[in-house]
Amino acid sequence: MDLQFIKKNLHKIFISILFVATVVLVILLLPNHNTFRYQYEIGKPWSYDLLTASYKFPIAKSDLQIRQEREKILRDFIPFYTLDTAVVHEQFQLFNDDFMAKYGQKPSDEAWIWNQFQAIYAKGIIADKQLHQLKEGQINKINCVLPNKKSHILDLEDVYTINAAEKSLHITSVNDSNQYNLHLYITNNLEYDSIVSELAKNELLKNLSLTSGIVQAGEKIIDAGEIVTEELYLVLESFKKEFNQKQSEFNRSNLVLIGEIIIVAGFILLFFLYINLFRPRIFKNLKNLLFINLLILMMIALSSAVIQFTSVSYYILPFALLPIIVRVFFDARTALFAHLVTVLIVSLMVDNSFRFLLIQIAIGMTAVSSLKDMTQRSQLAQAALIVFIVYCFTYLALEFISVGSINKVHWFPLVYFAISSAFLLFAYLLIYIFEKIFGLISSVTLLELTNINSDLMIQFAEKAPGTFQHTLQVSNLATEAAKKIGANSLLVRTGALYHDIGKMQNPELFIENQHGEKNPLDAMSFEEAAQQIIKHVTDGVAIAKKEHLPEQIIHFITTHHGLGQAKYFYNAFINDNPGIKPDKSKFTYPGPLPDTKETAILMMADAVEARARSLPEYNETSINDCVEDMINAQIAEGQFKKAPLSFRDVETIKAVFKEKIINIYHTRIVYPEIEEENPTTYQ
Repeated sequence: MDLQFIKKNLHKIFISILFVATVVLVILLLPNHNTFRYQYEIGKPWSYDLLTASYKFPIAKSDLQIRQEREKILRDFIPFYTLDTAVVHEQFQLFNDDFMAKYGQKPSDEAWIWNQFQAIYAKGIIADKQLHQLKEGQINKINCVLPNKKSHILDLEDVYTINAAEKSLHITSVNDSNQYNLHLYITNNLEYDSIVSELAKNELLKNLSLTSGIVQAGEKIIDAGEIVTEELYLVLESFKKEFNQKQSEFNRSNLVLIGEIIIVAGFILLFFLYINLFRPRIFKNLKNLLFINLLILMMIALSSAVIQFTSVSYYILPFALLPIIVRVFFDARTALFAHLVTVLIVSLMVDNSFRFLLIQIAIGMTAVSSLKDMTQRSQLAQAALIVFIVYCFTYLALEFISVGSINKVHWFPLVYFAISSAFLLFAYLLIYIFEKIFGLISSVTLLELTNINSDLMIQFAEKAPGTFQHTLQVSNLATEAAKKIGANSLLVRTGALYHDIGKMQNPELFIENQHGEKNPLDAMSFEEAAQQIIKHVTDGVAIAKKEHLPEQIIHFITTHHGLGQAKYFYNAFINDNPGIKPDKSKFTYPGPLPDTKETAILMMADAVEARARSLPEYNETSINDCVEDMINAQIAEGQFKKAPLSFRDVETIKAVFKEKIINIYHTRIVYPEIEEENPTTYQ
């Protein structure tokens, strides 16, 4: 039961999945509103509108400024060294112990030696490596910390190194001729005090200010087009830091997310409803619906990427590309509706949504209006130029309203508009790619297919000349009728040219290609003859697929007879076999029935043109009866029950056919012959 339900509602399930997937992807693409969305660089113009401070914030100094000020403060810093007064006693005692061990007695000049030790160690001895580091740091003084925690400043010129202390020693006293190796007992007694020094540094750095001013709430920060100087860059960085700090205090609100879901889902739902109500052919074709949704998602994704990850303006994006591509494959109203939905969603991301919407709505209307049917490459260039002009006029008009002075107008966005318009030239390449991926067909492709000098058309004309002439006449009839009722005339013209290409397989079986020769069908039974005639549909499909013709053109081949019958042979069978019920399937075309205005027009034109050729005489009455009888019979058979034709459409088509056939078979005047004069005899 569940499986049966799924099969019955498979299309609705796919539509629902596509709708939900589109909404979810759009929500994911929307920038997080808790992050700073502006991108900027020093030396480049501000590509957004006027930015004012939402709240009061300090202007932070740059890392370079802070580093320079820190270095300046530390340049005057005097490091702290501890003077170890116990070292002199330890070294003097070590000297006495060594002397006693060697000589067995104390030195005779012990007091003199002690005074020397005291004099040198009291001045202070520093390690050579530390002294070298101090001089490299251009430090000439140190703070000497005594055991009582008091300190005084020492000039490095007055401090000994070990070598200097050894040189200042007297190794021989005036009262004793013995020499002492006092240099062996000289070591440094000044040690760097890292704890006290760091505390002193931190105390000095407390006076270092990390800010250079304050921006008040509501104060202007930067306006559109202004160059981002180093000073403005610091202000923007400070605003960004303050913004992110405030936003980090709370997560993205669930209400914000709910609001975004409602807005996005509403826009997408409106688009789906429009397609369902007014473009059911697109709605029923999942491939077409998927294609349009992917175009919308692609434009939203590009917008999100540019806004979040680049410093360029979002106006550089070719928003007109979407309506142009949709217009080429479908129709103007669908193109404009898709464009409106896209720019409405993108407006949730931009900084000035009102201006953005005004400009983009004008651009969408221009793009759709300037490209009614793209049949030449030059039309795309013309459309791009028109779009650029409208961009400029719309933007400048809004600028004049906003700033009120031409001197204050920001001209740089015109560069973005030029780049955006230039991107539209890539539409031709994208159209070709989308045709191949989604099996769509554009006006350009149709125009190429209508070239009767193509290899396939030339081959068609050579093998089945009568049928070829028939297709040309059908093509003309169908094209005129399509124009009158608003159908796709180029599509029906192309379909008409190829609807009978299956007759190339056995052209001699069809009366229009016979030139008085014996008809091969006469040797066959009625069922066999009907099957041979009907076979030109399947043969046409095979040739079309071999030649890689689009599916839309193949659809004309399969529907141009619908579920009609080969009536000549069907009626002949009944007349020849009274009382025997024929197998209708052997006389019936495989179909399907025409399901578009274009395929229905072709069926009418094909039947009317064929019947008109068999008229015994051509006058207004006979042609009128021919058209009326043929089309009314098709309607009675139900051939058009799936086609979206109104009674008015049918009557319009009939009128066009009558007028065109009368013009084709109009009565021509008989040219008089020159009567031969009696010869004159001259004497």
